[in-house]
Amino acid sequence: MNKLKLLLKHLWLDVSDTRRAIPPDMVHRLAERVAASEQRHSGQIRICVESSLPISYLWRLDRKNTLHALTRQRAIAMFGKLRVWDTEHNNGVLIYVLLAEHAIEIVADRGLRRHVEDQHWQSVLAHMASAFREKRYEDGLTQALEETSAVLVAHFARTDASPHTPNELPDTPLLQ
Repeated sequence: MNKLKLLLKHLWLDVSDTRRAIPPDMVHRLAERVAASEQRHSGQIRICVESSLPISYLWRLDRKNTLHALTRQRAIAMFGKLRVWDTEHNNGVLIYVLLAEHAIEIVADRGLRRHVEDQHWQSVLAHMASAFREKRYEDGLTQALEETSAVLVAHFARTDASPHTPNELPDTPLLQ
């Protein structure tokens, strides 16, 4: 795809497209699932769905910076911007969706990366992508959330003896 077509596609899509893909009732259900998940472990999970990349990212597109690389850079930037990296146990996870490119990324903080291989996250992404191809966004996000929760419970489970940690990040998915 040439750069002009790509720019137009990203300029064309906006938050209304995101809200059509992820309507308010789904946002509510996903927020409840995140909150329920976080009762079982000390990790923090954030979901971010963006309609398109900022134009500043698209200007950087060249042979070195592929669209996949730019999407990953954006996910990492949002990981920082949303302060997912700033949790007490360094075990936050961002599930990032870019609608314009049908791209998905998972960014896990260093406390969790020590325990989980990259290929596990690739498997989670593959399951989510399969559901997304069929336009089953809620199913894909729910499955990714469940698989992420299972990893967090395996390594950072809450026990009766563990002190209650506050909810450090909003549970509601961010739509932009």
